[in-house]
Amino acid sequence: QKPFPGEDFQMFEKDLPGHSTKEFNVGQEVSNLPLEMCETINRSWGFNLQDRGFKSPRELIQLLVKAAGYNTNLLLNVGPMPNGRIQRECVVRLEAIGKWLQKYGESIYGTRGGPLAPRGWGVTTQKGKTVFVHILNYQDKALFLPGFKRRVRQATLFPEGTKIRFKQLKEGLLLDLTGVKLNEIDTVIKVSVK
Repeated sequence: QKPFPGEDFQMFEKDLPGHSTKEFNVGQEVSNLPLEMCETINRSWGFNLQDRGFKSPRELIQLLVKAAGYNTNLLLNVGPMPNGRIQRECVVRLEAIGKWLQKYGESIYGTRGGPLAPRGWGVTTQKGKTVFVHILNYQDKALFLPGFKRRVRQATLFPEGTKIRFKQLKEGLLLDLTGVKLNEIDTVIKVSVK
């Protein structure tokens, strides 16, 4: 299904663009419009006292990172209680996301989807002459970025600044992760390009 005439953005409910894992977006093509995915902090839209299926901070942060890598806005639904307050379980998760963004926000805020299509190991985001490699699910000692053609000045672990060895190859960019302690949520490598 294509966006309707006059729509100014395209929404994907509970899924990333181009995926149909939740069966809400079956057959929906990804358009050139700005994209948005909406997801719940637990399993319910709005407040539901019986819903104890809260997503972990790790799941929510990785969802935010993936959305950014897909060049997509994330709308995270949090339903207030009848008294207008937000459940403590939601507050804890939102604070964890905020704390993570204080440290890693540069790799998300103001970025666009990166030069590589999302992969099983993670995504890339970019801003100006900086590409952020978000490693979400990977354990090897090297990471190859196929088709990465931009000339690299340096690669560093973000935000620490520890230099990452790399090789610029005709086929792409090879990052040497030897000695890098991978973060259980998101290991971010900042690649500065010319």
